[in-house]
Amino acid sequence: MAAVARVAGGATAGVELELVPGFAAHPEFEENAPTFGENALGKALHYSRFCDGLVIADDSGLVVPALGGAPGVHSARYAGPGANSEQRIGKLLVKMQGLRGAERAAHFICVIAAARGGRGLAIVSERVDGEIIEAPRGAGGFGYDPVFYMAALRKTFAEISGDEKNRLSHRGKAFRRALETIVGITPGNR
Repeated sequence: MAAVARVAGGATAGVELELVPGFAAHPEFEENAPTFGENALGKALHYSRFCDGLVIADDSGLVVPALGGAPGVHSARYAGPGANSEQRIGKLLVKMQGLRGAERAAHFICVIAAARGGRGLAIVSERVDGEIIEAPRGAGGFGYDPVFYMAALRKTFAEISGDEKNRLSHRGKAFRRALETIVGITPGNR
């Protein structure tokens, strides 16, 4: 599940994120589009119909080009419904057996969309490049972090601090970029 939030405030008041009011009571948006951007925008448009103000939504995942882009938009469901991170990592590592060097390249991507009143206003995306190692390392992070290795750091995402991950990750970069965009489209900033 990717995040959906309503943006309250403006540049003079700062930007505050809050869950869409009554989120659990609204019909769920089915993430079945073929791209991260379509899923993020679809969620933002869908939930913006249920509240006032700016709504942002994201979709993110792991892309391994040697696997045709998998797990991709199915990252959270890669090992089937109800599978946990360990099972998803296990499936990924089995699929990557025998791959070496550049074939192990991967990237995380995060796409954030903003909408108001059922109208799309902005889409931003960021990514972080790395590679998939052959066995999990580290106790931090979540999802595919234990096998996503950044050569420049000589660490997996599960081995870096929360501050490092916020600074370097696809989500951290995308949210900083979205914040710059959001400040420009919130009421009182036009």
